[in-house]
Amino acid sequence: MVVTGRLAAAAVLAALFVTLVLPSWLGVLIATLLLAALIAADLLALGSPGALELSRDPITTVRTGRSIEVELAVLNAGTRPVRGTLWDDWPPSAHARHRTHALNLPPNTRIRLHTELTPEYHGDRVAGPVTLRLLGPLGMAGRQVRREVPARLRALPPFRSERLLPSKVKQLQHLEGRNTTTTRGQGTEFDSFREYVAGDDVRTIDWRATARANDVLVRTWRPERNRHVVMLLDTGRVSAGRVGEGTRLDATIEAALLLGGLAAAGGDSVDLLAYDRRVRTEVRGVGGKRLQVKLMHALAGLTPELVDTDYQGVLRATLQRARRRSLVVWFTHLDAATVQEGLLPVLPVLAERHRVLVVSVTDPEVAAAATRRSGLDDLYAAAAAENVIAEHTVARETLRRTGVRVIAAAPGQLPEALADEYLELKRTGAL
Repeated sequence: MVVTGRLAAAAVLAALFVTLVLPSWLGVLIATLLLAALIAADLLALGSPGALELSRDPITTVRTGRSIEVELAVLNAGTRPVRGTLWDDWPPSAHARHRTHALNLPPNTRIRLHTELTPEYHGDRVAGPVTLRLLGPLGMAGRQVRREVPARLRALPPFRSERLLPSKVKQLQHLEGRNTTTTRGQGTEFDSFREYVAGDDVRTIDWRATARANDVLVRTWRPERNRHVVMLLDTGRVSAGRVGEGTRLDATIEAALLLGGLAAAGGDSVDLLAYDRRVRTEVRGVGGKRLQVKLMHALAGLTPELVDTDYQGVLRATLQRARRRSLVVWFTHLDAATVQEGLLPVLPVLAERHRVLVVSVTDPEVAAAATRRSGLDDLYAAAAAENVIAEHTVARETLRRTGVRVIAAAPGQLPEALADEYLELKRTGAL
């Protein structure tokens, strides 16, 4: 049972009555019985909490940083009106607004209540219990109960680099045969014949087709479709480092989403594997329009694990999933320990079977610190920053000498740099 401020006000008036009008035990008894009668009247006329039916969608999705309203349907299936207050409880990270709602429901009436949520980081938020405080017609007493109404808010990655996707897809379409090329590279497909023009490579002339025609014909080629792209996300402790406004993992998720969307537009199938000491999440054999949604849901709840990555385990898991020659894009960090102890022992085996591209996030604050020389403290910081930059440069050159291509860029430039590298592989026929 709960009581309200109205009952407290009635108790004050009863006390004044006893003090000023009937200062005796009889006055106390009358005042007490009056208050008890008011409470009993409210409780007897109270609508039943069990008559309220609560329902809502089990899962709601929204991009991180955006707002969305979640709906809670309340039906009064009883024979008495229901008055009171409802609190829709969500975790603090959901930043819930307007979660307190007044109830005034006649019998057999349904209302829909809305709570605004604005998550600031990707992942799932589970709704807490719904609290109902129902009051009688006098508004002096009532009952308070909690009801579990399962619901989940899934905050998808923000995917800010999505704005780059249309222009990159247009470039890819230009390569694919909307405008074909006469340059033949490894792994390209024949597209069609066209007339020879000055400047064409004479090696592209098809003499048999020319003999059957009145003009000299050359073959045109387009990049192969239906290739296989495998994205490996290192979710170990190296991915937890802060870079800019987020972690290294946040930056790699942005780049992976843009690459996935571009590869799907290019007709390629994409696998995603997030791994540290076990498989954290994966997407397998998906292409086309469904890929982007699959990737965003798979990456929504991904967070760094403070453990050392098992690189041999990553190699085994990749080889199990990539049976045919594929483009393997490995998102990791390029510090000396990671390269020497983790990557170099496994990359030769991987590069023997697949085209490997290592992608790493660089810290813009380190680059900025290397240029500051205004004071003694800045000189020490600049020396440390230069040491880090030199270490990463050596790591990149070491990997390149093993035949592995390397992309390293700041968080804001990494998605576009990776997309451009993918387009270059398509253009040269190396994919």
